[in-house]
Amino acid sequence: MKKILLFACFAMLSTASVMAQTNLNLKDITSGVYAPQTISEVTMLADGESYATMSDDGTKVLKFSMKSGKQDGILFDATNTLKNKVDKIAGYNMSPDGTRMLVWNNVKRIYRRSFTANYYIYNIQSRVLAPLSDFGPQQSPVWSPDSRNVAFVRDNNIYLVRLLYDNAETQVTKDGKRNEIINGVPDWVNEEEFGFNCALTFTSDGAMLSWIRYDESKVKDYRLGDFVYKYPLAGERNSDVSVRSYDLQSKQTRTMQLFIPKEGYVPRLKMGREPDHVVAYTMNRHQDELCLYDCNTRSTICNLLIKEKVDNYVKEEAMENILVDSAFIVLPSDRTGAMQIYLHQSDGMQLGQLTSIPGEVTDVYGFDEKTGTVYYQAAGKDPLNREVYMTDRKGKTTCLTQRPGWNSAIFSKDFSHFILTWSDANTPYEYSICNNKGKEIVRLQDNSSLKQKVAGIGIPKKEFFKFKTSEGVELNGVMIRPANFDANKKYPVVMWQYSGPGSQQVRNSWSIGSMGNGAMFDNYLAQEGFIVVCVDGRGTGGRGAEFEKCTYRKLGQLESRDQVETALYLASLPYVDKERIGIWGWSYGGFCTLMSMSEGRGVFKAGVAVAPVTSYRFYDTVYTERYMQTPQENGAGYDDNAISRAEKLHGDLLLCHGTADDNVHPENTIEYAEALVQADKDFSERFYRERNHSIYGGNTRNHLLRQIARHFIKNLK
Repeated sequence: MKKILLFACFAMLSTASVMAQTNLNLKDITSGVYAPQTISEVTMLADGESYATMSDDGTKVLKFSMKSGKQDGILFDATNTLKNKVDKIAGYNMSPDGTRMLVWNNVKRIYRRSFTANYYIYNIQSRVLAPLSDFGPQQSPVWSPDSRNVAFVRDNNIYLVRLLYDNAETQVTKDGKRNEIINGVPDWVNEEEFGFNCALTFTSDGAMLSWIRYDESKVKDYRLGDFVYKYPLAGERNSDVSVRSYDLQSKQTRTMQLFIPKEGYVPRLKMGREPDHVVAYTMNRHQDELCLYDCNTRSTICNLLIKEKVDNYVKEEAMENILVDSAFIVLPSDRTGAMQIYLHQSDGMQLGQLTSIPGEVTDVYGFDEKTGTVYYQAAGKDPLNREVYMTDRKGKTTCLTQRPGWNSAIFSKDFSHFILTWSDANTPYEYSICNNKGKEIVRLQDNSSLKQKVAGIGIPKKEFFKFKTSEGVELNGVMIRPANFDANKKYPVVMWQYSGPGSQQVRNSWSIGSMGNGAMFDNYLAQEGFIVVCVDGRGTGGRGAEFEKCTYRKLGQLESRDQVETALYLASLPYVDKERIGIWGWSYGGFCTLMSMSEGRGVFKAGVAVAPVTSYRFYDTVYTERYMQTPQENGAGYDDNAISRAEKLHGDLLLCHGTADDNVHPENTIEYAEALVQADKDFSERFYRERNHSIYGGNTRNHLLRQIARHFIKNLK
């Protein structure tokens, strides 16, 4: 979280002088001077031998060989289309048969994952580019499996475009209405907290269309400036959900006889393997029970396939990694204390546990039903690193990556090759093509120019460490010392953290840092003379269910205690000035900053909280109740919050918030500020007009980071 503080003139001159001596400057950091080159928008093609990516300028979709890494075709060229023209595109989506693609431009964001755009159907062979619809922007289009139809959402209603009938457009639903009925895309809270933006799918034979319908008419309105939308606060009413289907031939609409727990959720709808069938996920309001149902879209009968019940809550990431598109269902679960992968038949019968690695499975890449081999990512050796693994049907596990660091993969359709992304905390991303034995075939990108640029400014290495708290809890941390560090001196410290459930900031990856990107902002603070530190306290991820879920029903209590313990540990080091320790964070990290500065032991001299939750009574149902249950059930847990601790605040505090934050409402900061006023506590604050939870756009991010830096320079130096 970021804070802004006004300086006296002499302090401003002093700060400007210090900043001018640094090798890094904030404008370069926020303008992308140190941004890595990436390989983005990767799509594995159906031939199993090729992949597609979009050119950096957005004018082309290029085809590459998985065996050589060399370009062997152009699938789309904005300068070479027939009938219609676009300057460039924002993305593409290949048809299942590989003969067409959807491309889009003129993107307008709605929420974090949702947007509308102008979509076009492009025929790769004929080069004909045709609008998907002539009647307004579209949202979340999906291909039918036979590539003959496209369904999309506009203004909360579903439409169908039939390619074999000259792109004829049919309106499937007519009851959609803003702030009342939504068809085919999730409402705000489901999108934000279940991590998806499309609730629409065809059946495997393409004959039926199915979707989730949200009735949010009874959800309370929230006004954000001139914008009014539905935002269910913890303990209040959610949308009523149902699953419906549409017969493309008869045009009949049906409602599935799906059992949804009272006040429960339908967090996913997936294409089933059998014709006319889809798989619906349901979850109870406490989110400790996940059910998968096989739904017959014609008969409307729904049969339970799998019931997954675990202690406390089912992780959203585990649900996201379920695979249902083969003769088997692949299910990650932490039921034994660490995330592992289980195999079920398509009828739900469990066949056994596929993986038994020492650490946690963190991503599932695919299951080869021919060989019975599952491909996945895991923290198999320690929580700081990630490796890519394969486990065959006999249980033999092979690690396909050898370099310590953060390894992730995208596998070809036939699992013969994969694109590997690797980095560590001190090395930008490298991209390679490997075979399924893990052997590198070709290096695609190594960010050599960024490596030279980083070496040229001489940023210090990140150093990982461990320590035990006074409660005997071992925590992982990372430290960045000034480049000219002298162990005989005493240094001020700035701690950053996020601390939210399942998160991980201390990781051996180039994404490390309070603002990611090789910790460039934290390197900037180090060049200003600070030791910069991050420690993942209890509740964070990568270390098993017990460590992660111990904060259940008491968010902020253990996390803040661990940040205070971190400050006490750092204060014991001979080169740390214990009187000059600060802390900051964004969102949950802002919440934990406030809780830590009000924990009672007074170890922080300064802090910055950006877009903080200050009471979970102000936050949404899905996220909050997953970890806290409802306020009606857990009043004591909700009542221990930043606002209730306002009288205990210790240290100079800066609050920052965007006035258009649809996620953590500005109300959080406003109410907390009032509590500080009544507690007679001094503080500073900055509001960013019409900025959302990410607080960016124009010069905004540069300004925000400068306020954070200046706040710590003024109060700790």
